[in-house]
Amino acid sequence: MSFPLLTATAVLPAVGAILTAAVPAARRTAAKWLALAFSLATLVLAALVVVRFEPGGDRYQLTESHAWIPDFGVRYELGVDGIAVALIALTALLIPFIILAGWHDADPLAVSDSGSAAGKSSRWRPTQGFFALILMVEAMVILSFEATDVFLFYIFFEAMLIPMYFLIGGFGDRAHAGTDGAAATQRSYAAVKFLLYNLAGGLIMLAAVVGLYVVAGSFSLAEIAEARASGELEMATNTERLLFLGFFFAFAVKAPLWPLHTWLPNAMGEATAPVAVLITAVVDKVGTFAMLRFCLQLFPEASKWATPVIIVLALVSIVYGALLAVGQRDIKRLIAYASISHFGFIVLGIFAMTSQGQSGATLYMVNHGISTAALMLVAGFLITRRGSRLIADYGGVQKVAPVLAGTFLVGSLATLSLPGLAPFVSEFLVLVGAFAAYPVAGVIATLGIVLAALYTLVLYQRTMTGPVKAEVRTMPDLKARELVVVAPLIALLLLLGVFPKPLTDIVNPAVQHTMTDVRKTDPTPEIEAEAAK
Repeated sequence: MSFPLLTATAVLPAVGAILTAAVPAARRTAAKWLALAFSLATLVLAALVVVRFEPGGDRYQLTESHAWIPDFGVRYELGVDGIAVALIALTALLIPFIILAGWHDADPLAVSDSGSAAGKSSRWRPTQGFFALILMVEAMVILSFEATDVFLFYIFFEAMLIPMYFLIGGFGDRAHAGTDGAAATQRSYAAVKFLLYNLAGGLIMLAAVVGLYVVAGSFSLAEIAEARASGELEMATNTERLLFLGFFFAFAVKAPLWPLHTWLPNAMGEATAPVAVLITAVVDKVGTFAMLRFCLQLFPEASKWATPVIIVLALVSIVYGALLAVGQRDIKRLIAYASISHFGFIVLGIFAMTSQGQSGATLYMVNHGISTAALMLVAGFLITRRGSRLIADYGGVQKVAPVLAGTFLVGSLATLSLPGLAPFVSEFLVLVGAFAAYPVAGVIATLGIVLAALYTLVLYQRTMTGPVKAEVRTMPDLKARELVVVAPLIALLLLLGVFPKPLTDIVNPAVQHTMTDVRKTDPTPEIEAEAAK
């Protein structure tokens, strides 16, 4: 029996979470190092997954299959294609940086009973719990990328909401922490809104999962897809459309896609910067990944039927998110609305149903994760120093903290997809794919690029340039730990910006399988079509 590499990659951070939570309260530093060690060990296993994956081989590799609940046809089935491999690598890569960036975010914080930091009685933030919850989220996200049993996927798709709820509600942004009782109320509101939105989507998906089993008699993704391809399983048109909508609704909430996006700005604004990165760079990717793996593969005809409406929703997300980002006064909420715009590009690429669009969408998931992590974590370092999230409270930072300002600039330029940085490649491919299938949609989507330049450059100008404000005059530059977090992310943005081939080689075969599932081929360019005549 071969070593269960996929299981080990997911179980290791879960074991780390349990051991970290069990560390005595007096040994907070030991808990941090233990969590970091387990995250690095998980990264090593994820690297082995990448190395052992053969891009030109079977669609799903490193597979595992065991009976779990045989009376209900539920199996413990795992397998990865190129898209899953890329996202597992992204997840395992970001978690150590998230832990390092949040090294002091859960240190004891004395606050009074009324919420003021100056009271006699105090309560303490559970440091061990913070890092244990991050590792548990990592385990559940990785299992979601690996699961090829629909019911197994659903369990971890929903279960990750619980640790995320506590991370958002229990460990709020210290820019607001301890100032008044309203801060705790805002965190609780953001956490509950996050949970309710995603639970609503999950409940609708559960009904669709049950309906799929009634129709197909199996939860196995491979079995259902094979039966559909061979003609052994035929779904009635209305049945397939209803099941598709049930799955898509849950994934659109998680993504998040307009108009189901409103939980994201609240959650990212009230969470610490590392947890905000965990939300948008890791957890939300499960939604767009699942659109590719489940919606298109299980319901190809319904996917094509819904494409025009989804394209419109994606375009609204692109433009609406960018416009709201332009008008933000809060740094973290600006990045949140920018992410909504970027997720619109990802969904546009997926449902353009061209190989360029879907390859670009997958690259976008990875590159957006890296660029958003770089920008948000540097923003978190900035906010921690000043104690404010408001853009108006900054000015002239580049004169007192040039390294911080420089890394913030690179993260900002990556967010607007500057050529030479990784997001440019993915955004370009998405637009090429969109133009090929839906030219008008491609034209509208380019407006998002213009608006991205506006909100990112204005953000940099207002915070980093101009006269030095008195409150930032003594602001320290990035420290060694913070440089260890930011420098590798910037290096990756540069590397993947000029040499994306290793990533595209892994992703493209999986995209071709998806194109085959929906029976779509790339449109013939007009020049070639004319030559053929």
